[in-house]
Amino acid sequence: MEPSGKDFDRDADRAAAQLRAIPQEQPVRLAKKTSNLFRAREQVTARLDLDAFNGVYHVDPATATASVGGLTTYEDLVAATLPHGLVPLCVPQLRTITLGGAVTGLGIEAASFRNGLPHESVRSMDVLTATGEVLKASRDENSDLFFGFANSYGSLGYALRLEIELEPVTPYVGLRHLRFADVRQTLPVIAEIIRTRQWQGERVDYLDGTVFSAEEQYLTLGTYTSDRSHVPSDYTGRDIYYRSIQQRSTDLLTTLDYLWRWDTDWFWCSRALGVQKPWVRPFWPRRYKRSDVYWKIIDLDRKYQLAARADRLRGHPARESVVQDVEVPLEALPEFLSFFHDRVGISPVWLCPLKQRDADVTWSLYQFDPELIYVNVGFWSTVSLKPGEDPEAGRINREIEAEVTRLGGRKSLYSTAFYERDDFYDIYGHGVYGALKDEYDPNARLTGLWEKTVAGR
Repeated sequence: MEPSGKDFDRDADRAAAQLRAIPQEQPVRLAKKTSNLFRAREQVTARLDLDAFNGVYHVDPATATASVGGLTTYEDLVAATLPHGLVPLCVPQLRTITLGGAVTGLGIEAASFRNGLPHESVRSMDVLTATGEVLKASRDENSDLFFGFANSYGSLGYALRLEIELEPVTPYVGLRHLRFADVRQTLPVIAEIIRTRQWQGERVDYLDGTVFSAEEQYLTLGTYTSDRSHVPSDYTGRDIYYRSIQQRSTDLLTTLDYLWRWDTDWFWCSRALGVQKPWVRPFWPRRYKRSDVYWKIIDLDRKYQLAARADRLRGHPARESVVQDVEVPLEALPEFLSFFHDRVGISPVWLCPLKQRDADVTWSLYQFDPELIYVNVGFWSTVSLKPGEDPEAGRINREIEAEVTRLGGRKSLYSTAFYERDDFYDIYGHGVYGALKDEYDPNARLTGLWEKTVAGR
């Protein structure tokens, strides 16, 4: 069954023809109404319109699977699956992240300690490659493309349709916020939860953390429940979710509100826009408390340098944008956070433990040691620089990259990166990217991975 007015084969043929019609010398970029990228890119005229692949083709409750267009946002995907009592195995935290984007560019959330990342629950994909062909990719068909697609960022092609796994949910998620005075105290708790899927005799379905300072950090454990003996909390109005973590040890949210708990205030980033001020919040409409609205404001600021100009007028030092998600082995987390508190100083910081779902699989361009637990550390703000220092030089971001690499980790590529080309492919290419590029983009129609994510082409 397909959505009304949609015919996948017809739309795929049109998309392939559209790609082939773009002149060879023009770089290709996907035309999207929303973006969650935080890195500069060269302007291009050739934009590939794949909006026809925005929609859920079919949800099958019997097999707990869904067939979904690659341009479908998780907001729309969850809206289609939740009435069946199902959700994707990993729902990234921002509503407008698309399924195809989360697979080719990676995504993560609090179910990743047991379900891995979004690409790990994909059964098959229909991929528009640079040659203008639409290929089926799965573990058994074009498997090199299937296992090499994650973290390829559109440099190998675009996912038009994906078949993904779903899992059953209940109407509510009960939360426990555990406070720790030292991040080292969280390590055995994280390891135990990942090993047993429970804590102190209660099942754990979701696990993430928030670091407010070196002396105050929390792990938040979420458990599916149908018991609503308490009225569910609402953090789309006056109250702010991340502040509740410090204020209460337990909580209850509807499953829908839990999935989008971070989107309402873009984690905590809405405070930079004044939305959390008591005299502003009541008058900021609920429908505008969402990450894509904030992103548009930030994009305008980046375009016109409004904050930077204001800082210069006030005589304040320049600020470097430090918007990153990095992943380090669990045992290296205390050392990384010690470096981070000392050298960067952004607060709060998000923690999200993860472990590869299937130890027998190798995801070519983003390889984990399948036996290790990793922790995603997310931080999104600006940092004051020394007088006369150029924020475009990226000193702080470079220091973070070097420390993450030293500790055996790596970082997501949705934001600024400064790796030298050879170093980059040592981390992300693993000796196979060139072969994938030769096979699926022999004429270099699509911008290469380093060129796209580091050089900004």
